[in-house]
Amino acid sequence: MAVDRPYFSVKIMAYFYATLAFFHTRFMLVSDLSFDRLYEYFCKVPSVQKNLIDAYGTDGAQAWWFKFQINVAHPLAWQTVQELGHVLNYISKNERLPTQFLPVSPPPYMNGEAKDFLSWVIQCNHADFPPDVVCDWLEARLPNPVEDESQWKIKTDLSELDELSDKDLDELVPPNPGQN
Repeated sequence: MAVDRPYFSVKIMAYFYATLAFFHTRFMLVSDLSFDRLYEYFCKVPSVQKNLIDAYGTDGAQAWWFKFQINVAHPLAWQTVQELGHVLNYISKNERLPTQFLPVSPPPYMNGEAKDFLSWVIQCNHADFPPDVVCDWLEARLPNPVEDESQWKIKTDLSELDELSDKDLDELVPPNPGQN
């Protein structure tokens, strides 16, 4: 079977350029990610603020990360860890985000205490889940407005339930959900 060389060459070149354009577009999308919104959001988190944001970036292919510290002396420090861990690591059994929120640290014996050297990283290995989408999830589920410390208060004192009337308690927790 004879092959028409010019036609064959054009097909190969077209395939090559289409493949190159696809991969270049994918890389450009990830390498050109904007961290502005996520950065501004964390500037408002009471236990983080601007001065504790360390760095952010991408691997140029599909992964990105955002690194910051949490002021361990701040009264909301551990609640911040809890809130971020909930949304970013395990929002529910059936609704998992493609993100990880985890602590990172240089060797403690070489550097010092957690208050100075413990950092936290949000990382994502999915190009289709950029920092702006993570910011959407955090804005929807963390206290709002995030900078208002009074919004971060979680009621954990169950004795307050004793002060509720039966009617108010039934509105909070229906006595027989699903039954009419």
